[in-house]
Amino acid sequence: MTVSDWGDWLPTAVADADPETAAVWYLGCNGFVIKGAKGTTLWIDPYVGLGDPPRTIRMIPVPFDPADVTDCDAMLATHEHTDHVHGPSQAPILANTGAPFYATDDSLAVAREDERWTDHWDVSDSQFHEVEEGDSFEVGEFTIYVEEAHDPDSTHPVSFVIHNDHGTIFHGGDTKPSETFERIGREYDIDLGILAFGAIGNVDDKETGEPVRTKWYSTENEIVKAASDLQLDRLLPSHWDMWKGMTADPTVLHHHARSFEYPADLEIVEIGDRVEL
Repeated sequence: MTVSDWGDWLPTAVADADPETAAVWYLGCNGFVIKGAKGTTLWIDPYVGLGDPPRTIRMIPVPFDPADVTDCDAMLATHEHTDHVHGPSQAPILANTGAPFYATDDSLAVAREDERWTDHWDVSDSQFHEVEEGDSFEVGEFTIYVEEAHDPDSTHPVSFVIHNDHGTIFHGGDTKPSETFERIGREYDIDLGILAFGAIGNVDDKETGEPVRTKWYSTENEIVKAASDLQLDRLLPSHWDMWKGMTADPTVLHHHARSFEYPADLEIVEIGDRVEL
């Protein structure tokens, strides 16, 4: 991890914002900040690490320093991979704010056992809250539903449906299309859906160091199928910007989505952008 060359403008922008419905900031990779009309602030999968060069090389700026974050009512983690559960990125925010951390068993195992957040940062074990599919909980103005995700590379991934009085946001983590998405699409009226998208590229094998053809995220057709099944009004592709060899062009999704009723619109954003619910 390195110090951000963006200064503190992004955490300051979040703290100063007064959205009418909910504002969503893209942090790059699969990280987001959501702030509601009543001021409740959620952080999802924030990651400011540099990857593991030369295997995984970060292609975008580090947009904030976790030590500068003072507004966080809860943090959510979709699954246990290092760019979604990462002590140096997330534990300082929990230490600064005392916020709860909601994650599955395998994600909490990273925080508790592998990285030992409570030993290295001023984080209490009481801040850790285990969730699983079918759970729901409230954080300020938001009701958050824990739903299934389909990510064969993860041991226990989940998606989150986040609702306030003004609308509903879906964050799928690194999910690919799932048999459960048609049900989720029927049960929730999702205004904005966040789905990971990327290229199939060559990534060095952890053990041999040899390049291996690797697929971590949905392809163009897969992300549109997931968005269609979820009946998304707006699709926001994420993660396409992060890793060298895995980057993609989200604007091509206009062509793939054109003949489908859903998603009705594409919300193409870059790191640091803000969109409204």
